[in-house]
Amino acid sequence: MRRLLAFVLSLTVICATLTPASAAERKLLLPGLGSYARLVRLDHSIFGRGNIIAALTSEDASGKFTPVMESTDEGETFHQIGAVRDPDGRYGMCCGTLYELPQRVGRLRAGTLLWAASYRQDAGAQRRVGIKIWGSPDGGRSWRFLSEAARSHNIDGIWEPEFTVDAGGTLWLHFADETQAPKYAQVLNRVASTDGVTWGTKQLTLAIPPDRVRPGMPIIRRLPDGRYYFAYEICNFRDRYCDPYFKISPDGANWGSPTDPGTRVDTANGNYFQHAQTVTLFPGGPNGVRIVMVGQIYTNAKGQPQPGNGQVLLANDNFGSGNWYELPAPVHITGIYNNFCPNYSSTLLPVDDGRNVLEIATEYNSGCKAYFGKGPAF
Repeated sequence: MRRLLAFVLSLTVICATLTPASAAERKLLLPGLGSYARLVRLDHSIFGRGNIIAALTSEDASGKFTPVMESTDEGETFHQIGAVRDPDGRYGMCCGTLYELPQRVGRLRAGTLLWAASYRQDAGAQRRVGIKIWGSPDGGRSWRFLSEAARSHNIDGIWEPEFTVDAGGTLWLHFADETQAPKYAQVLNRVASTDGVTWGTKQLTLAIPPDRVRPGMPIIRRLPDGRYYFAYEICNFRDRYCDPYFKISPDGANWGSPTDPGTRVDTANGNYFQHAQTVTLFPGGPNGVRIVMVGQIYTNAKGQPQPGNGQVLLANDNFGSGNWYELPAPVHITGIYNNFCPNYSSTLLPVDDGRNVLEIATEYNSGCKAYFGKGPAF
């Protein structure tokens, strides 16, 4: 009997070790509304270097705001350390981004955290949506307003900001821009700054005819070889609906012709993510880097949701070129459809020296809630 009990206990331990995180093992990041989360690891800050920071959209009686969470145990747990409360949050806030400066920009030291989001989209018929930027010098604990980098000149929106510092040290803010309708339903634009406070005039990054086509959701990562990987979706284009594309720039400042759609992402059998892709760099593969993608709805080439919908990631070991392949997602999401909450713009980060994936994803459960979990990265 003792031998049988020992065998059962041993088998239980082995199964627990081999089983990836599932929906039952995911953890609630914070009570209340949680959407559009972002993760960064502090690689340059003197405040908690190596710790993981998460930021997302939430809401209370004062309006929308940004809780800032920290993990000191490789994503096993999170606790709140700060918050961004822009006064315009009472008029709406969405689609924020979190970025750690890899080097000094003006008076902003390397390790400064930047937060940017779209504000005032609920301000009524005369709204002017603006992308506002806040900075934290101490790893997310305190925040101060820096600037408004861009503002709509009409009632249309500007969305989904994304930062990068190019090879020459210039800080760029990329965003989706609806204000050029009716010529284009949406384009990707960018503005540049040398100090994080003063921004130049917007420059066109991507504009695809005809007028109904909508590039959006920009994500930029610097590759180990110094080039820059630019991921985005293009909606209403050719025979596909909101699928992921990418371009690669040698310097992070020049992205080629705005009318060039770039390279489309799919698997060998044509599967792809519809909506809200994000990408993160992991160690691995023959080139030393694995690009891992998460998106909202996992479909086949005909746009039909697949059995792994809400439970799968895609990866590529050749700087995005060629076919992508499936990996298990650590956080399982159900009830996915074309909506701002379920599995929308999830975020990934390598943890445990790249052996595991940390994910934050959202799902409707008495409101939109953010869940996190870890699973194997291979």
